[in-house]
Amino acid sequence: MPHNESYYVLELLKDTGGKAAETASEMAALRKKLEACMEKDRKRAKNIHTTLKKQKETLLKTLSEMPLPLMEIGMDSLSKYTWKLIASVRAFQIMTPDYSKLVQAVKSLVEKLPQNNNTVNAAVIGRLMNRVKMGYYPTDIGHLAHIKRGIVFPENVSVNLFDPCCGKGLALSTLGEGVDCATYGVELDGGRAEDALCRLTRVGFGSFFYSRISKNVFHAMLLNPPYLSVLSEYGGRYRSEKRFLVESVPHLMAGGLLIYIIPYYRLTEDVCRFLCENFQDITVWKFYGEEFARFSQIAVMGSRKEREKCGDAEAEALSMAVCDMDSVPELSELPDGRYALPEQPKTVSLFKGAEFNKAELAAQLACSNSFTQIFEKNRLDMMERRPLLPLSIGQIGLIGGSGLINGLIAGDAPHIIKGRVVKETRTRQETVLNPGGECVKEIHEIRSNKMVFNILTPDGYRSLS
Repeated sequence: MPHNESYYVLELLKDTGGKAAETASEMAALRKKLEACMEKDRKRAKNIHTTLKKQKETLLKTLSEMPLPLMEIGMDSLSKYTWKLIASVRAFQIMTPDYSKLVQAVKSLVEKLPQNNNTVNAAVIGRLMNRVKMGYYPTDIGHLAHIKRGIVFPENVSVNLFDPCCGKGLALSTLGEGVDCATYGVELDGGRAEDALCRLTRVGFGSFFYSRISKNVFHAMLLNPPYLSVLSEYGGRYRSEKRFLVESVPHLMAGGLLIYIIPYYRLTEDVCRFLCENFQDITVWKFYGEEFARFSQIAVMGSRKEREKCGDAEAEALSMAVCDMDSVPELSELPDGRYALPEQPKTVSLFKGAEFNKAELAAQLACSNSFTQIFEKNRLDMMERRPLLPLSIGQIGLIGGSGLINGLIAGDAPHIIKGRVVKETRTRQETVLNPGGECVKEIHEIRSNKMVFNILTPDGYRSLS
C-alpha cells in the first residue's frame, strides 16, 4: 500500500479509542464538579448531571463503533471484551462516587487497540491489502443456487435483474438462468466487462457511479461490492460497500429484492439504519464452509419499501444480529420461495455505462431509426421517377441544371445527355445625353446563367443551349 495511505479500519479504531478515553476522563471530572455543587449550587448541579448523562451516551456510542472493526482485523477476543465493556458502561450509574474503575477499563481497552499497521496480524493485513483496489471476489455459484431457490420469479412477466459490479457476469447469469429475464451489469474493469458481454443482456463499461441508468425498474439487485476502505492523504474516508448500497437502491423498484453480500463486520449501525429505512422483511444469512472462512460473508436480503425513518432500536437490533455469528443461519437453510419478486413489468429505457464501447453503441443504434431514414432516402434517390405531366421548358432547364437527367437515355437511338449551367456575360451599348447636353455612349455588362446540354448521339456530339 502507498506510504501516503492507511487502512480506514485502523484510523477508525485510533479515532474512536482516543475519543472514548477522553470522554471517560471528562465524565470523571464532571462527577467531581457535581459533588462540589450539590449543596452550594443546585441549578448548576442539575446542568452538570444532564451533561454527564449525555457524555455517558456519547461513550456508549463511541464504544459500539469498535467491535466490528476489531473483527475485521482479526482481533476477535478484543472485540468480545469491548462488548462486555459496553454492557458494563450501560449498567453504570452516573451518581457512582468513584469513576476510577470506569476510566481504567476504557484506558485498558484503548491501550490494546492497534496504533499502526505493524501491530495487526501480518497475515490478516496481507489478506485485506489485496482488496484495497480493484479487488475481485466473485460470488460462489453454490451459494447462489441457495439464493435462487429462495426467490419466486413471477409467471408471464419478464423481470429485470441488476448487478452494479458484475465482474465477468457469472453470478448474475447464474441467478437468471432458466428464467424469463433480462440481465444488466456494470463493471469497472474492461477485461471482465468484455467477458460479461457474452453472458448478460446489457453491460455498462466503467464506474457505476458515473453511469446513466433508469430508476425504479429492476425487480432484483445482486450487490457484492468491494468492501475495504482506506483513508487517503487528503483525509477523505471512503467505504465503497456503503456507497454502492446507497447509490444503487434507487434503481430497484418498489417491492424489488435486494441481495447484499458483504463481510459480517461491515454490517455497521449506519448501514443497518439505511437498510431499515428503505427495506422491509430483512433477513441475514451467512455463507458456509471455506467461503465463510475466507471472506466472512453474509447475504442480507429484503424487499424495498417507501423510505421511512427508523428508530435506534431497530438499527441496533440488526447490527447486533451479526455479533454472534453462531446464531446466524446459513444460506443452505434459506426456505424455498422465501421472497417473491414483483409481478409488474418494467422497461429499462436508459442504460449507459460511463465509458464508450462498441456493444453499447450497437444497442443504442438498434433502438434508433436514424439510419433507417438515411438508407430510405438513398433508396428513393436511386429509384426511377417519371413526371405526372410533360415538363415545361423552364422545368427541363431546372432539372438539367440540377443533374437529375445526367446519364444514359435508352431507346432506338440511345444517347448520353449531361446538363450544366455556365455563366454568360453580354454587353449592351446605349446613347444618352450627359448633363452638358452632349450625346455619349454607355456600355452595360449583363451577366446571366446559361443552360447547356451536351449530348452524345450515334451521329456525333452536339451541344444545345
